[in-house]
Amino acid sequence: MPDAAEAFWITSPGRGELRRVPLPRPGADEVVVRALYSGVSRGTEATVFLGRVPPGEWDRMRAPFQEGDFPGPVKYGYANVGLVEHGPPALVGRTVFALYPHQTRYIVPASAVHVLPDDVPAARAILAANLETAVNGIWDAEACAGDRITVIGAGVVGCLVAWLAGRLPGSDVELVDHNPAREPIARALGVGFASPETARGHADLVIHASGAPEGLARALDLAAFEATILEMSWYGDRVVPLPLGGAFHSQRLTIRASQVGHVAPSHRAGWDHRRRLALALSLASDPALDILITGESPFETLPSVMAHLAGAPPDTLCHRIRYPDPHADSRQLRAES
Repeated sequence: MPDAAEAFWITSPGRGELRRVPLPRPGADEVVVRALYSGVSRGTEATVFLGRVPPGEWDRMRAPFQEGDFPGPVKYGYANVGLVEHGPPALVGRTVFALYPHQTRYIVPASAVHVLPDDVPAARAILAANLETAVNGIWDAEACAGDRITVIGAGVVGCLVAWLAGRLPGSDVELVDHNPAREPIARALGVGFASPETARGHADLVIHASGAPEGLARALDLAAFEATILEMSWYGDRVVPLPLGGAFHSQRLTIRASQVGHVAPSHRAGWDHRRRLALALSLASDPALDILITGESPFETLPSVMAHLAGAPPDTLCHRIRYPDPHADSRQLRAES
């Protein structure tokens, strides 16, 4: 078994590097996973990469297998798909998802991995963490059949929330974004699309996921009487101004926060994190979600790729990281012979 791996570390705000890290001998209840793909959760990871996690959130924002501390050096991430190379016989050779940072091989408790359903390809399973966030958002919003639902912000989480909301019977969902290139993506996901200026009003539910204060302000304008505005954006250390002097009071609006760290109150009695993530993985079986993966880069380029993604390129949604296959050369030699 290899005794070391390569991992991506944020060394200081706006800078990252690949580091060689030791792999200890696995315990009886642990698995060794060789990474196949990981996903960059751009909103949160850009905030972490730029050192914008406020000190008061350092403990709550820790990823499950994070090493180091904010603002850095820190090893951060939570969307890793790989192949189990060593562990309990029932898991060896299985493709699994883990809430693990970007690293070529890693050791975690067997209970921390989730076997992919047979109809979910490894390359798409990196969406599971964002899907889990979207599921929790729908639960927090208490979205119902027949609702007129507006989702502001067509990033990965916003698109997934709109896609889930659009599957509610009789729902009428509009995805709002200032980037017109998001319109065909909305159509592919089965929902409507509008710019912030042309978005319809009188929504029964507005879900905000743009990460921009202007989006939250627009949500107040689009909400119907006594509607709920669910805030899914996370602003890090930014101060967000909000115009509460307009329709907020007269329309008796409610602004509610959603955060994936806790299962939504509506489901907390019967659901835990593991069951919720299993649901997210099963939802990743839909090929329509491939449209949300807009780029792929090899692992060795991750320091420069993360710096690029932190600049919020307008055409990027989920960016996939591809890990080296240690057996590729031998397979090529056999094929050539």
